[in-house]
Amino acid sequence: MPRVVPEQKQKFENDEMFRKLARESEIKYTGYRDRSHEERVVRFQTEIRDGQSNVAYVASGTNLTLHFPKAEDGFIRSEFLDFDREPGKVHIKSHFILNGVCIIFKGWIDLQRLDGIGYIEYDEEKARKEDKIMRETLEQAKQRLAEFEERQRQWREEQQRKESEASTHHHRFRQN
Repeated sequence: MPRVVPEQKQKFENDEMFRKLARESEIKYTGYRDRSHEERVVRFQTEIRDGQSNVAYVASGTNLTLHFPKAEDGFIRSEFLDFDREPGKVHIKSHFILNGVCIIFKGWIDLQRLDGIGYIEYDEEKARKEDKIMRETLEQAKQRLAEFEERQRQWREEQQRKESEASTHHHRFRQN
């Protein structure tokens, strides 16, 4: 099953949800809401360094689970998690597929308040790759379906031939 929809860019540009999420908006860390603020700060920093975090757009309540890929050395590159750009904040970037569209989430979160600003962008490069995979997957499915239909056709012809031979054999047997 393809992971993306056809015409991703069109969906990104025209879908109201994507338009809202593409505007710079207030975001908050949503993990461990039942814990103390101090514990949540520690948990957020641990989670994010481990490669993921849950955030929500405050205005819409849209929740996202963000993933930050680790490099071969086991660390997350500053392209995805940057603690050095501004003291007290982490700048974040995460690529993923949302409702069949490849996007990039970009933003920052205050390390103490656990809130910040975020938005999404259309991920042209990833969309091209996923679109190619989708087309190849659909082409393979069409090919398998055509092969299946050909086998079905051959099987039906074989059954008809056998029935015809049996009928002819039965007819000759009755004449003798």
